[in-house]
Order: sequence, then C-alpha cells, then structure tokens
Amino acid sequence: MTQIVSRRVSQRVQWQLEQQGLHPLLARIYAARGIVMRSELDYEFQSLLAPDRLAHSGTAAGLLADAIGRQAKILIVADYDCDGATACAVGIRALRAFGARVDYLVPNRFTYGYGLSPDIVDLAAKSSPDLIVTVDNGIASVDGVARARELGIATLITDHHLPGDELPAAECIVNPNQPGCDFPSKSLAGVGVMFYVMLALRAELRRRDWFSEASGRSEPKLAALLDLVALGTVADVVRLDHNNRVLVSQGLQRIRQGRLTPGIAAIFRAAGRNPDQASSTDLGFMIGPRLNAAGRLADMSLGIECLITDDPGRAMNIAQQLDALNRERREIEAGMQEQALLQIEKAGADAAADPAAIGVSLFDADWHQGVVGIVAARIKERLHRPVFAFARGEGDGGEIKGSGRSVAGLHLRDALDLVGKRAPGLLLRFGGHAMAAGVTIRECDLPRFRELFAQVAEELLAPADRTRTLETDGGLESGYYSIATARLLEAEVWGQGFPAPLFADEFVVESQRILKDKHLKMRLRKGEQRLDAIQFNFSQAPGSTIRAAYRLAINDFNGVQTPQLMIEHFENRPSHARHPA
Repeated sequence: MTQIVSRRVSQRVQWQLEQQGLHPLLARIYAARGIVMRSELDYEFQSLLAPDRLAHSGTAAGLLADAIGRQAKILIVADYDCDGATACAVGIRALRAFGARVDYLVPNRFTYGYGLSPDIVDLAAKSSPDLIVTVDNGIASVDGVARARELGIATLITDHHLPGDELPAAECIVNPNQPGCDFPSKSLAGVGVMFYVMLALRAELRRRDWFSEASGRSEPKLAALLDLVALGTVADVVRLDHNNRVLVSQGLQRIRQGRLTPGIAAIFRAAGRNPDQASSTDLGFMIGPRLNAAGRLADMSLGIECLITDDPGRAMNIAQQLDALNRERREIEAGMQEQALLQIEKAGADAAADPAAIGVSLFDADWHQGVVGIVAARIKERLHRPVFAFARGEGDGGEIKGSGRSVAGLHLRDALDLVGKRAPGLLLRFGGHAMAAGVTIRECDLPRFRELFAQVAEELLAPADRTRTLETDGGLESGYYSIATARLLEAEVWGQGFPAPLFADEFVVESQRILKDKHLKMRLRKGEQRLDAIQFNFSQAPGSTIRAAYRLAINDFNGVQTPQLMIEHFENRPSHARHPA
C-alpha cells in the first residue's frame, strides 16, 4: 500500500524566501525542505567547509607530501563502485599533477570481495609500493592494514563508512565518521573525502614552496576535478547536506560549461545526453550506472581508465564499452527481476498482508553476483519490504553472497547483527549500513537465514513503516506546466535527503495505451489543460479519474520538446468523484 501525502510548508518561511528574491515555486519547495534563508542556497566554492576541519587531513597531507618529495611509490586501492572509481580518479589526477609516482589497484569484486583484505595487500605488494592509500574503503580493514605493516608498507585510509569497534592501525585515517572527528558534514562520499585530502595536500605543498618559481612546477587547479566529485557524490546516494550540495553544484556548473574531464564527456555522449543541460538526475541515473556496470559485470579498472585518460578518442572507446556493459546489465537485471517476482508469487508472499514476507530473501543458482544488489533494490521498491537477493559465489565452496536493501525504519546491518547473534556461525561475513548491506552464508543455510531474517524484520519494522509514503510538494498551479518550469527545477541540486520536487494532483484520464508491454502512456486533463504523462513499469490500470504523484519533465521527441508528467504512483478515484475543474 502506498500513501500520497503533502509536505508541510511554513507560509511565513515561504514568504521570507520570496522576499529574498527566490522564485515563488522554488520558495515553496525549499521551505518544505527546511531552508529558512536564501544564503543556505549559496553554492559558491568559498562556502565549502575548510579542509583543516576534517580530522587528520593535515597529517595525511604531510604523509603524502613526504612521499612525493622522496619520489616514493604510492598505490591507491579503490572500491569497485562509482564513488570508489571517481575517488581513485581524483587521487590519480591530483597526485600526478603534484608530481607523485602513483598507480592504482581495484579488487575484482568476485575474486577478492570488498576492502583492503590481506589478500589484496599481498597482491599490491607485487608492485612494491611504499604507501597504500585506500579510497572509499579501509575503515574496517584491520587485518589488511596489519598485513601491510608486516610487509613494511605504510597505509593511509581515506573512507566515509561507519567504523567498527576496532580501527585499523594505519599511519593515518581520514574519515568524517571516525571517533573524534567533528567535521560538520558527516555525509561526505568517498570521493569527497579524497578531494578534501587533495586540498589539504596542496596547502601543505604550498607551505613547502613546492610550487615556487625556482622549482619550475605549476600549481594545479583542483576545481578541475569537481565534475568527478559531483558524479561520485550523487551516484553514492549520500545525503546532500549543504556542503555536498556545494560540491555537486560546482561540478554541475563545470559540466554545463563544457569544462569536464574527457571520460565524463565521453560517457555523456555514449548515453545520448547533452552535458550543456546536465542535472543531478543525469549523474545518478545515466552516467553513474554506466560506470557501475564495469564493476558489476567486468572490472572497474575499465571505468577508472575512462576517468583518468586525457585522450578523448580513448575515453570515447571505453565509454562505448561501458555503455554496452550497461545494456547487458539491464538485460540480466530484467531477467533476474522477472524470476524474483515469480518466486514471490509462487511462495504466496504478497507482502501486503503476509507477515512472513516482511523480510524477503531470494536466491537463484543462475543469478549474477554483480547484479543482485539492483534486483534487491527493485523488489524492495515494489513490495516496500527489506529484501536480500543471493547469488552463488566464486568457486565451489558452497557459499552464496547476498546483497540487501531496506526501507526506512529497519537498519539492515543491525538486523543482520541480530540474526548472527541468534544463530552463531550462520553468517560467514556481513557488513553495511542502514539501507544497504551484504552477507555471505552457506547455500544449505538459506532456509534458516530466510526464516530468521523474516522474524527479525517482523520485530524491528514498526507497523507504521510498512506502508510506503510518497511525500509530495502538493499541487502544481496550471501556469507552471511548462518547459521553462521543468528547466528551472532541473537546474537546482537535488538528491538523497534533499529530494527533487514531486507534485500531486487529480486528473481526468482522456486516453491511455501501453508501450513495450510495460509502460503506461496517458493523456490527462486538469481543468482546461491537457498533458502527456507516462508511468514506467506500471502495475495497475487507471480508471477515468486518478490522483497522481508526478515529476515535471521534458519529452524530447524528434527534436520537438513538450512538458511531460513522469508518474511515480497513482490512485484511482471512484467514478462518481468530482472531476478536477
């Protein structure tokens, strides 16, 4: 069941924002998101939090400056998602511009799994690095850092994930979420942390006269990396607090001005998108997935190579490979999602009523390990239940690896922790966050896990959280159904914790048809206005009158642009309901 509700808006705050020069529609939308003063929407680079407020960033800068000064070998160990790839690219590009000897290593997710494990350190040691720098991982790598120390390799951890009970004994850890760090923005992505470390390093190198006239070295402009920072921040779905909105806004400005790295420019072209009108939606749903496809189906080195090359031809060649991988990922995902829904149907787990299905665990022997996370997310959206999807691991050890997605109200990692306590030895490995987590179990233990996870979800998920709530910005006045309004909204920075505008209105359905067996195309009327609308992957047929939650978008068909409503959800109204006037 889904409820459409309207956000509360303070009329006084809305009026104040309008008086400060904000567009009336934006004033209403921002007031509903807790913005009180227009200055909170100041996204100038100068309004970024200072790097020296991030604990140990100065120590990290000193460590890196020493390594650069003596031409020591630096090796970046990256995570295999978009945040890890962009963080690695920021590190490679900045450190090379500073004159460092630097290379990178990204673990194959199927062979090595996540993080700086002892096996990854042994692999890294083959290239004889003096310093390992982790990006978007490492805060839980106690054993990996210990192994590096045994081998005489120094470690610098840059990460943003929540630490465990024990921190690794690294030379330095930079993580806004570690104990003792009072950096106000706890929501920095991995790429944001690495960018801050590079800002601190540049300040340290300035202090050491590294860029003096006598040295002949020019000081690099780190703002050139902001398109990478924006992409990784949006794609990792971290909360867009003010500091993150500054990073994303600055990156989007550079992209729209054509000042973007060759790799990101090439991925825009491969995706058929125009960077001149880039939005945070493009980064999250068009560019990010193409990079992530490399880590899901192949090797994220391909994505990193695209982001660090300065050769437009090579960038375009790799971008086309990434686009092909993304198409393959979509096909695999569609098949897996269909099988998952059949499993649910077969089990009678229509989660609307069945308490046993409050925590859902799915498995198929033929599923692709790199895509189970997306399938879990899709089924979670459909059922509004926490979901784990499992696939067989590499080798014949009888292990299966699950990726989970949760709903508000159930902390997934805590749920796994409880499952592990109730059945010692059941979980071979697990980790994650409130909304996403991973777990490895034996295939023979799946029935036990399924039963325990359902029990724990039933206990932890409050009845009120079992209903999906769509928060909207209320109705949209007739004068705002325009391309100009759609562009106005697209130009702003939206994302996790700062959601894009979603409106709700009642419409008469004048016509409807189905596209490609799964998309619903409608012609709607509100008063005297007629509007085109589409709902992707629709699940119910509309009646003659509907109440719909929708986004205002632009439909570009054969070069002709028209406003279009993207329907997220609708409720059929009784046929005797008053038609919207």
